[in-house]
Amino acid sequence: MKILILCTGNSCRSQMAHGFMQSFDSRLEVASAGTEASGKLNHKAVEVMKEIGIDISGHSSDSVEIYLKQEWDYVITVCGGANESCPAFVGNVKHRLHIGFDDPSHAVGTPEFIQSEYYRVRDEIKEGFYAFYQKEILPQLS
Repeated sequence: MKILILCTGNSCRSQMAHGFMQSFDSRLEVASAGTEASGKLNHKAVEVMKEIGIDISGHSSDSVEIYLKQEWDYVITVCGGANESCPAFVGNVKHRLHIGFDDPSHAVGTPEFIQSEYYRVRDEIKEGFYAFYQKEILPQLS
């Protein structure tokens, strides 16, 4: 089962979703990419994932271009805000889905508020992707 998670920068939300999907089931082949990949991971995303025992620090921020010629069971976009446009994937895909989330890297305010936004979005990503895993993926693997 091959799953590609897309967003624009591939530094935060898609990386967290990638980490969660890998943690749910080792049988899954998971990748994440961005249409404008930043080339680096968001340090706060790495930090809040590490706090719950998921290390994404070894991930890379990759351009979607390297995945276009591959076949995917699922391509999932995670852009969420009204100011964002999700990338379109034109490769060979069985299922395209959108599970949107706010971008915590756009949060403004006190350091405590910004940190709380990373926690909120991380937890929403876990909940959303676990529901997807339970409903869509697990029945296919059983």
